[in-house]
Amino acid sequence: MLKNDHTVNIIADDRENKSEVIKLLTGIKNVNVQVQRLSIGDYQVNNRVIVERKTLKDFAISIIDGRLFKQTIRLANSNLMGVLILEGTNRDTADLGIARQAMQGALITVSLILGIPVLRAIDAAETAKLLVFMARQINHLANDGIQRHGYRPKNKRKRQLFILQGLPGIGHERAVRLLDTFGSVEGVISASSEELQVVEGIGKKIAEKIKWVVGEQIIPYDNNEVLFDELR
Repeated sequence: MLKNDHTVNIIADDRENKSEVIKLLTGIKNVNVQVQRLSIGDYQVNNRVIVERKTLKDFAISIIDGRLFKQTIRLANSNLMGVLILEGTNRDTADLGIARQAMQGALITVSLILGIPVLRAIDAAETAKLLVFMARQINHLANDGIQRHGYRPKNKRKRQLFILQGLPGIGHERAVRLLDTFGSVEGVISASSEELQVVEGIGKKIAEKIKWVVGEQIIPYDNNEVLFDELR
């Protein structure tokens, strides 16, 4: 079992005051909560993890309006480990007319391509418990000297290249050309198919695969189904 006698330090973004999570955290033993403005994410845990919390409804809306990938790219580029917590149930998105496939596609991009772990919580109470358990688990592993496996480059440029190499058809050389051309991962993600094709080694097929992965166009219909703008 994990010990709960060590103090857990959590910084909460002041914009999270509208949620119940901060109030619930303050009621947990040995949890120290500070509320201030964070430049990235909603919660910083033990100065090791930065957490973006989204209700399932906000997650769905952020797919439609394009916020999701900008936010998760910033998480992936952070010096801290980025984590996404999705809170709620499928009923919360029933009125948005967004298909399950759209949600799954976004989750694949966030978890597999950007390398950001995704955790699920039913409600604010479970989110608070996840944050605390996360902190205690990290302390436990650190105290026991257990090393996390997996490659996570420290240098910002190397991290950006690492993320870009997760895109379809992109190896190290193409990732370097993309980064040199657009200046950032966000620049690459925001580029049009035509702009991507200007880069040496990026043809129409690869460019459209990249846009399909990171920029599906979701079109709502009256029958509450959505279609993806699939590759031609």
